[in-house]
Amino acid sequence: MKLTTKLLSATAICAASSASAIELEVMHWWTSGGEAAAVAQFAEAWSATGNTWVDGAIAGGGDTARPVMVSRIIGGDPPAAFQFNHGRQAEELIEAGLLLDLTDVAEAEGWADIVNPPSLLDSCTVDGRIYCAPVNIHSWNWMWLSGPAYEKAGLEMPTDWNGFIESAAALREAGVTPLAMGGQAWQQSGAFNNVMTISVAGEEAWLSVMQDKNAETVMGPEYTAAFEAYAAARELSNGLNVQDWNQATNALITGEAGAQIMGDWAQGEFAVAEMAAGEDYGCLPGLGLGAFLQTGGDAFYFPVNDDADITAAQKELAAMLLTPAVQVSFNSVKGSLPIRGDVDLTTVNECTQKGLDLLANGQTLPASEQLISPDTITQLNDLMTEFWNTPAMTAAEVQQQYADIIASAD
Repeated sequence: MKLTTKLLSATAICAASSASAIELEVMHWWTSGGEAAAVAQFAEAWSATGNTWVDGAIAGGGDTARPVMVSRIIGGDPPAAFQFNHGRQAEELIEAGLLLDLTDVAEAEGWADIVNPPSLLDSCTVDGRIYCAPVNIHSWNWMWLSGPAYEKAGLEMPTDWNGFIESAAALREAGVTPLAMGGQAWQQSGAFNNVMTISVAGEEAWLSVMQDKNAETVMGPEYTAAFEAYAAARELSNGLNVQDWNQATNALITGEAGAQIMGDWAQGEFAVAEMAAGEDYGCLPGLGLGAFLQTGGDAFYFPVNDDADITAAQKELAAMLLTPAVQVSFNSVKGSLPIRGDVDLTTVNECTQKGLDLLANGQTLPASEQLISPDTITQLNDLMTEFWNTPAMTAAEVQQQYADIIASAD
């Protein structure tokens, strides 16, 4: 990605640096190779203002990191900033008055005019006040394909889920596990809640369940097809035992596995491995069946601090995260899309371009986290990982239990 000369000259890293150097501890869960390279772009930009980024990375993903972050905040030892996903995860912290109001920053920087889609800023807004800085658009809705694995099997990479299913036997014969899936609940549940359901059951059915909390839709034929497809996916993952999502992605890089259902952050790992999109790996938005871009992603929140200098630095950092240069440098490494529509993205690879096309065409949906509460997400995670790891559990059994959770969801 690159910026036009006009944009570079028009935007400094930040409107003004702090009067004196400030250290800010920033907590996040970006620890894989691609993620670490991306967050380094933020740290370097902050250092360029004369301040210091104290990296508070927590390994294990969001499910591990979020409780640690919340514990620090409510325990009176908050970091200066922390990463959450777009959505409802910070509602209770905001209600308790523990997070900094960024409305003045957002108005001064014109965030309402530049954040695209507007739903990302809506996710930061409570009672008309803005409490977070969105930094990217990440979408779950992808299946990634391994060029090395399909080369082993003597096949072209498939163009949709049905073609992938047809290729599974040849992959097995070549010693390749058809589908890579990590061992964490968020991976197993996310692949169903955000990919199988939207692509197989369809947009209308998915919104009926996630937005309207309609349990009858869960028991309908559209969701039945999605549960059956997910059961097939479970069988195709047998033979590969990995825990973290990036380990599953690495199985595609090495040719151990043929495909992975994972968000576009997987592109960061392919980039670190110097693999070329469309050649060394393939990408199928919406499993190649029904392509939508979920406008989820990441945002930074800033706990309230009694030190006026820290507060000023927090607001400076918030503004910096959305500047054009920083948006491009971070997202080009992360594999995500910038939240600004006014940057030059003409040099992106073909997979990123597919995401941009979906965004431009309005083929977007909110992320699950924007529609259902953290408690409901936890229940669905527990259920779907139980199903994934219990071969005797049938698609019909998990379908009924899923409907029960949705019936009482908030």
